[in-house]
Amino acid sequence: MSKPLKQIHLAAHFPGVNNTTVWSDPQAGSHVEFASFAHLARTAERAKFDFLFLAEGLRLREQNGLIYDLDVVGRPDTFAVLAALAAVTDRLGLAGTINSTFNEPYEVARQFASLDHLSAGRAAWNVVTSWDAFTGENFRRGGFLTPDQRYERARTFLETAWELFDSWHGDEIVADRESGVFLGDPEAGAFEHHDAHFDISGRFNVPRSPQGRPVIFQAGDSDEGREFAAAGADAIFSRYGTLAEGQAFYADVKGRLARHGRSRDHLVILPAATFVLGDTDAEAHELAHEIRLKQVSGQSAIKFLEQLWNRDLSAHDPDGPLPAIDPDPGENTVARGRASVRMYRDPIATARQWRELAEAKQLSSRELIIEVTGRQTFVGAPETVATSINDLVQADASDGFILVPHITPGGLDAFADTVVPLLQERGVFRTEYEGSTLRDHLGLPEVPAAPRAAKVAS
Repeated sequence: MSKPLKQIHLAAHFPGVNNTTVWSDPQAGSHVEFASFAHLARTAERAKFDFLFLAEGLRLREQNGLIYDLDVVGRPDTFAVLAALAAVTDRLGLAGTINSTFNEPYEVARQFASLDHLSAGRAAWNVVTSWDAFTGENFRRGGFLTPDQRYERARTFLETAWELFDSWHGDEIVADRESGVFLGDPEAGAFEHHDAHFDISGRFNVPRSPQGRPVIFQAGDSDEGREFAAAGADAIFSRYGTLAEGQAFYADVKGRLARHGRSRDHLVILPAATFVLGDTDAEAHELAHEIRLKQVSGQSAIKFLEQLWNRDLSAHDPDGPLPAIDPDPGENTVARGRASVRMYRDPIATARQWRELAEAKQLSSRELIIEVTGRQTFVGAPETVATSINDLVQADASDGFILVPHITPGGLDAFADTVVPLLQERGVFRTEYEGSTLRDHLGLPEVPAAPRAAKVAS
């Protein structure tokens, strides 16, 4: 008996102004004006996508003590954008990245519960941690946490937020219409949480929202991150878009669920994926090469090299060979505040691999960076791309993909008009929304209301 076809999950990511986007393209629009966010969201909803996703940074990027002016982040606040999008969409899920290192559970829980109410059950929270002191300088606590402390704070942060979401049981809002006197449960919203990170108690002032809790996303690839996702997340972002790596990640994370009392359908695995479409495969590959040249300028290539070499390479020729000198394996001085974290665990070994690749393919420094930072997951005619996406999902390399267009806001239009209909024809993607909440779209179980405390009759 043949295995039933899996239904594909698709989401749209609104990228920032960085080397993912070709912001200099004449078709590119603003990354700040609301019209851009609305356009991408409406396109995603027209195509029946599960959700729109916003990443968020809490600082301007810097390198060598200077603002990294090749991809300055100018994104408005995530909650403001998602709340506004709730008013111009009806079914599309609205997912935002909110930091658990420098925020507090009460304010984040209140914001997400509010968004879930405003959107009628379409809110999602990508729980992330922050590891650098540079970001910490923006906040009262400052500093940075070691990896184990970051994940421990994130775990207790999420547990605390759940307690706040569950402090209302769903039907406590009862009031006398004439007097306006609240007649509900006197314990509604009551919470108390005490641990090494949070010592709080009081009343949560937002009633239980349509989903009970927002959908929880997690993006960490470390063992701690995978375990964190298996224990409490509803979806995890994967960075593995190829068959073998995707299947290995999929099997590992799904295999962790049982020990947390969860089944395999309780967690959705979604890699980020870029795409380039053309009338033919050859045309698409030619366009993809042009896009990569625009995404990685000579200046951008130098910045990437500096992140590995941990040295000032501003005088290096990006069109020449890789630097002859080895990376500095010592303290990371390229990006301020990152003394405890290196982007590459073994920079000497990575540089050796890059040199071997550059020599084998006769690549300049810039060409090498284009090669090793390649982001185009799907390249080809619509039929080719539809086939590739479906093959990976059916082979359990993922449950779907979060699509990142290289032009904002119109970069998703062609995918919606050409690839989505092909997936629908194959019976692997919805033609209409069947439910109203994001949990419905993702096939996730409902969140049961927390049990009431026993009441003693007076």
